[in-house]
Parts: sequence; structure tokens; C-alpha cells
Amino acid sequence: MSDLPDDPFAPEHRADPHPIYHRFRAEDPVRFSEDTDTFLCTRWEDCNAVLGDATFSANPANARRVVPEDSTSLRDQLADTDDVNTLLFLDPPDHTRIRRVFHRLFTPRAVERLRHHAESIVDRRLDELLEAGTFDVVHDFGFHLPVTIISELVGVPEADREMLGPWSAEASRSLDGDLLTPEELDNCMMAFMQLLNYFNGLIEERSAHRGDDLLSHLLTLREEGEVLSDEELRANIILLFVAGHETTTNLIGNGVWALLKHREQWDRLVADLALAPSAVEEILRFDGPVHLTGRIATVDSEVGGNHVEPGQSVITLLAAANRDPAVFPDPDRFDIGRTENHHLTFSHGAHYCLGASLARLEGQVALEALAGRAPDLQVVTEPRYREHFILRGLEELRVQA
Repeated sequence: MSDLPDDPFAPEHRADPHPIYHRFRAEDPVRFSEDTDTFLCTRWEDCNAVLGDATFSANPANARRVVPEDSTSLRDQLADTDDVNTLLFLDPPDHTRIRRVFHRLFTPRAVERLRHHAESIVDRRLDELLEAGTFDVVHDFGFHLPVTIISELVGVPEADREMLGPWSAEASRSLDGDLLTPEELDNCMMAFMQLLNYFNGLIEERSAHRGDDLLSHLLTLREEGEVLSDEELRANIILLFVAGHETTTNLIGNGVWALLKHREQWDRLVADLALAPSAVEEILRFDGPVHLTGRIATVDSEVGGNHVEPGQSVITLLAAANRDPAVFPDPDRFDIGRTENHHLTFSHGAHYCLGASLARLEGQVALEALAGRAPDLQVVTEPRYREHFILRGLEELRVQA
């Protein structure tokens, strides 16, 4: 009998949450909590159904639970207002309207044109790191490629990128909401305000002096009649910047750790770099950078045989769904040649990840370069996961080339 807490969100489960997920899936796959008026889904079928059902809302304002007056969590603040501007928490038609504006930048064809440039960025970085011999995969390598690409796309100057990194990491933790202490929530809000102030200044600068970047392009589109309010522009540029590197940094760090921990899989990739695309998909399934996402019923619904009333929340545990044995044979086995890998890491339905193609490309380029140029890579110290829960990634992964 395990002496670990019966709470899947407890810190004790950070290193390996899957034993409790497997138990929940076997005992009570749609688990209800009266305290939070929330259903917790651990089966792939239920998660996929909820995410693909338009009657389940992403907007916390549709939740019927009472928000504490002193709460400072991002989700609770949004639940207490109708003024939601970020794609993450919007529903159609506003979600559709804003996503359409950003979508053209992230089509598979548009992203593929970035491959050669991404390869050049990674090769230059590895020239420095391999000469040093020992480096941190997360901060020295995994952070560098996605923050460079998304900064160039958005229009963030090179000199500002290192400064924005810690703010992004801290602000993104606000997604964990009720799992945070008041002090941690204060730190999140402070980081978000620093990002807000920075991007307000960048928007003002680009309004006066356009460049060859997304922000300038969006400002021009608005002048030509594209409907995008000041708040929507600001909120979604910040979201794009933060999500554009936070999650991919985790993908690269988690992926290299999984490969080196399962040495036969690393050696397999070294011997055949053409496996990089399927390796990325298996990393996304096995230890993805996004752990869960939530929805709120807007009509009477049924999830896994359970009646869900309007206003009740449903948490889709993506990490649990991705290890569902009903969908993935031998789900705890890490196999970079796995086929039919229909993981839910990028979500499903209207909120399918806008940057999925870019994340895949960056992951492939990073793994190909690292395996090709550092085949004898070894872990120096045992890594640990960050305190973040929803965005899952390593604090550090020191390696010797």
C-alpha cells in the first residue's frame, strides 16, 4: 500500500504521477470532487470527447463555483469577469476570430520554411556548448532555440530575450492557480505585470516604427480593418511569446532526459536520425510539456457515464490519457518508433495547439542535432522537475558531451 497522498496534484507525485493516474483510471476514471465541483478524467476516450465537444467552454467565467474574494489566481480572476481576451480561455466566435488572425503564421507550410534557419541556430549553439563539454540541456540548449524563433517572429529584440525568460517562467506558473501559495501567486502576478509593461512598450514602438515581424503585421492588419482590440492584441502577443518557448523548452528537456534514461532509445536515434519525428511524438506522449487542461459544461452533459451539470468543471488529464492502455499498447514503455501515436498533448478540437507544427519542428531539429553531434552524451546529475504542475518540465538537466 502506497504511503503517497491520494491527491494527484500533490508535490510528492511530481517525479512520477503515472502510478496514481493508472489507479484512478482503473478505480474511478471520471473522479468527482465536491470541494471543487470538478470531474477529473483519466481515460483517453473521455478526455478526447470533452475536448472535441463545443458545448464545453474554455472560459472560466462559465464556472458556477464561488470564487474566493481574496483569490489572486489567474483562473479565479477570469472566472469573476466577462473581460477575457486570451485565446486560451476564449470560446467561439471570439476565439475563432482571433485565432484566424494568428493562424496563418503557424500553418505546416509556413513553419517548414523555418527549418533551415532553426538548424543554423542549433548548430551555432552547439558549437559553443560542445566546446565547453558540460552544459544544461534545459537552459543552455532547450531554451535557446524556441526563444530565438518566437522572438524573431514576434519582434522581440535579441538583447531583451534573456531578461524576458524568467518573467515568462514565473508568469506561466499562474496557470497552477489553487496549487500555489499566496506568495507564489504574488510572484506570478508581478512577473505578468513586468511582461505587460514590456509588451506595452514594444507595441508603442512598433506602432511608430514598423518592422518585419508579427506584431508589426498585426498592427497593419488592424489599420486595414481586421477587428482586434488593444486588449486582445496585447494579451495574445504575450500568450504567443510565453507559450512559444516555455512549452518547447520543456519538450526538449523532457525528451533528452527520457532518451538518456532509456539509453537503448538514445542509441537507436543516434543510429537513425530519421527517427526524430516519431521520437518527438513519443516524447509528447510519454512526458509531454502540458499536463492537463480544463473545460466547463454549458449544458447538461454526460462524461464517461457521469451526469455533468452546466457550470461544473471537467479536468482532462492529458498526461493520464496519453498512458491509457486502451489506446496505447504497453503505455509505460518509451518507444521512439511507436506508430499510431494519437496523443492529446496538443489538445483536440477548437483549442488544438496553434503552435503544434512549430513545436514539432523545433523538437525534431534539436534532437537531430544533439544526437548527431553528441552521440556519447551522458547525464551528469540526476534531474528534478520544476514546481510547475500544468506546464511540466525539468529544472535542470546537466550533461557531459
